[in-house]
Amino acid sequence: MQYKLMQRYAVAKITWRIMILFVMLFGLFSSPGLMAEEKSDPGIRFSGFVKTDAIWDTRQTVAVREGHFLLYPKNAESDSMGEDINAKANFNILAIQTRLKGVITGPDAFGAKTGGLIEAAFFGTSDGDVNGFRLRHAFLTLGWEHSTLLIGQFWHPMFVITVFPGTLSFNTGAPFQPFSRNPQIRWTYKSGNTRFLAAAIAQRDFVSTGPDGAGSIYLRNSAIPNMHLQVQWDTKKMILGLGGDWKVLTPRLKTTAQYKSTATVSSFAALAFARFNLPKFVWKLEGVYGQNLTDHLMLGGYGVHSTAATTAMETYTPTTIFSAWTDIETGKDFGLGLFAAITQNLGTSKTVDIANFWARGSDIDMIYRIAPRVIWNANKTRLAAEVEYTAASFGTTNSKAKVENAEFVANLRLLLAAYYFF
Repeated sequence: MQYKLMQRYAVAKITWRIMILFVMLFGLFSSPGLMAEEKSDPGIRFSGFVKTDAIWDTRQTVAVREGHFLLYPKNAESDSMGEDINAKANFNILAIQTRLKGVITGPDAFGAKTGGLIEAAFFGTSDGDVNGFRLRHAFLTLGWEHSTLLIGQFWHPMFVITVFPGTLSFNTGAPFQPFSRNPQIRWTYKSGNTRFLAAAIAQRDFVSTGPDGAGSIYLRNSAIPNMHLQVQWDTKKMILGLGGDWKVLTPRLKTTAQYKSTATVSSFAALAFARFNLPKFVWKLEGVYGQNLTDHLMLGGYGVHSTAATTAMETYTPTTIFSAWTDIETGKDFGLGLFAAITQNLGTSKTVDIANFWARGSDIDMIYRIAPRVIWNANKTRLAAEVEYTAASFGTTNSKAKVENAEFVANLRLLLAAYYFF
């Protein structure tokens, strides 16, 4: 009884100290020297668009949201007569990309301009939640003369918001282009035409995979954020940039023999990108070389390299991929565009146990895509069409996760889209 009373006293004492510290800090940051005067009334301005997509595919595909977000065609699957079951056309009409955005303005704080953004769509969080209202972005910004601090959920820095494909398809170039939105703390510093970016990142909707399926738990259990550094050189005529990314996962907390496990798998990624604003058209291109990019909707993952005989303690090795894309677009009221891309599975540096291998497209050697588009804008209305040809080569995965004896399977998608912006 006395022990419990002492515990309660200690907790109460700590709680009071925290409350006193909070009051002191509140008073400190509210003082005229540290809290900037309010210069504008807070408010929110809403915008967005209504979008409907009509899609038709020549075969079954690996995709999400009832086929809407296409990655690549399904591999051939033969029935008892040798017929390819997946060689079957399908179509759909969906309006789940319809989007609502609120841009928030408010008073200055901490000597910085403040702002925020909330954006959501009806894309849902799973196939069972199609039409569900889903958070896309939610963040606040503090902007000083040369630097900006962003706190909240936004595009992962590997999705460069000034250099990404202009496709009509919502996949926006995935699985060739990194595609992920993440909770993060991002600091950006700009001096002249040069911009430096550093970010500490978590996972939410776009997650890694592992022994217990897809989830954010592997990054969370590592107790280390996904870290990213990037530099950009930005002028009116061009943008050039380089970035580096580092991620650590903890696949298991205990082994299959019931021993505590702290084994991790580290992975690295690098990207280079460019945008050229030419007189007649805009040309964008990017290359990515990286490991374990499942959380970016790209190929790759990791697997078990070795297992201890007694404890079943595992070591891991990540797969490496290379991806490159280019996008050209021209015109304003009536525009034309072309997206072309390729990604290659480079396997692992060490042998991997294929039975304990967690990856996207582990039986794919290569994927390529060609997608021309046409866009017609009239005031706030847009009508558009895109033809997307995607081919993937499937084969047998060897002990270093390379795919052998691969054969191509292709899908042709016709996409018609109608937008109304507000």
